[in-house]
Amino acid sequence: MSVAALEPGTGRRTVYGSQTHVTASLVKVDILAALLLRAQHEGRSLTPWETSTAASMIQSSDNDSAGALWRRIGGGPGLTDANKTLGLTSTQAGPGVHWGLTRTTAADQLTLLTAVFADTSPLSTSSRELIRTFMGNIDADQDWGVSAEGSRWQLKNGWLQRSHSKRWVINSMGRVEAHGSTFYVVVLSHGSPSMSHGISTVERAARTAVHALRSTTPPVPPIVH
Repeated sequence: MSVAALEPGTGRRTVYGSQTHVTASLVKVDILAALLLRAQHEGRSLTPWETSTAASMIQSSDNDSAGALWRRIGGGPGLTDANKTLGLTSTQAGPGVHWGLTRTTAADQLTLLTAVFADTSPLSTSSRELIRTFMGNIDADQDWGVSAEGSRWQLKNGWLQRSHSKRWVINSMGRVEAHGSTFYVVVLSHGSPSMSHGISTVERAARTAVHALRSTTPPVPPIVH
């Protein structure tokens, strides 16, 4: 398991685990960010088809939609180019058509969340707002993971049973409001014997990360002369 969390209001941040994990559907946020960066570079908005396909990909975690947009961004090379712009340094795009086998770190996904939710970002204001809207309106059966620690949330989850081991990859990341503050939280895991076991483990980790941040002293701001 790897965990990363940030309280943007105070700058408190924690990262546990530097190993890479298979993203499964978590990469769909990255795919959408890549699509939006490409549209920005071309000086245009998303087409109606791109918008509806992206909504299905994020809100319902539809795999066909992800495959279509993976092709639209140019597959792995397109994702890699976008990640250079976004500042993701430890994410390796999945081979060929296998977008779900992209590998990443918790720290990289925290960087992606910051690009989506912070005020300063390579993503335009309208691009960030679109991703936030989709992540805040996911299907009800996918309301698990980092949302366990929040009263309000915007998230994306990923889950995959590996064919060779039959063990589960369970991932969750998002923005949550809890204890009167805002947190960005990422939990990546693999090796769970069942999906339900993995979800419970991820939710415990999300709660633990937020509680750990709240118990630490905020960093001292730099003195500006």
